[in-house]
Amino acid sequence: MNLKLSLIIYILVMNISGFALMGIDKNRARKKAWRIPEAALFQFALFGGSIGSIIGMYVFRHKTRHWYFVAGMPLILILQLTAIYLISRLPITISYL
Repeated sequence: MNLKLSLIIYILVMNISGFALMGIDKNRARKKAWRIPEAALFQFALFGGSIGSIIGMYVFRHKTRHWYFVAGMPLILILQLTAIYLISRLPITISYL
């Protein structure tokens, strides 16, 4: 499996996970059950699941009253997109052995 395909699969898994975690946590909040820590929700966003987490926030109407989620999740996405852009501009070639 090549590097690009591995990265695409990783990003897909993280975004699906971020989306699912928002739904799971919302369901647990309704049932007053054990909740997923907010730090874990942010970690999934930081490690590549920001788009799924943002979509999950609004689909499930979860954490949308918390300013740090409403501002933080898009900020994480902007930082990730900026990092991708800057890395793509580096004059580095990856050679396979």
